[in-house]
Amino acid sequence: MDKYGVRGGIARVDIERSPSLITVAIHSSKPGVIIGRGGVGIEELKKAVSKIVKTPIKVNIEEIRSPELFAKLVADNIAGQLERRIAFKRATKQAIDRTMKAGAKGIKVTVAGRLGGVDIARSDTKSQGKIPLQTIKADVDYALSKAKTTYGIIGVKVWIYKGDL
Repeated sequence: MDKYGVRGGIARVDIERSPSLITVAIHSSKPGVIIGRGGVGIEELKKAVSKIVKTPIKVNIEEIRSPELFAKLVADNIAGQLERRIAFKRATKQAIDRTMKAGAKGIKVTVAGRLGGVDIARSDTKSQGKIPLQTIKADVDYALSKAKTTYGIIGVKVWIYKGDL
């Protein structure tokens, strides 16, 4: 989706194939950005996908009620703040507070690269609550995002623990 210039807070894309139709379900925190004025965005998306695949395509866009509980959206939010030159400690702290307030049982955020524009790259990890990474039954959402700054690329990793499955 990023390749086609779609940046509307996309958390997940589900693709269902049948012999006669492909159904694409896009889960987004900002569906209006993807749809565009009068559905122009959906039509452009359909054209781009139909060039790759010859079968007809149906696109469903579903709104996410609590974007703070999706690791991809939290990571993209932190990366966007870093690109706008907001201090990394402040961006991570705010994201952790919002996620815990939304009902997560734990969150861990790692930011790595030339933090603050210093010459030597380092990584900073902050966490709150618990994140059981060794348990299969734990519902842990993970995402990686990159912030392209003037100093270079800063990587943002986010783990969110929502409870057991």
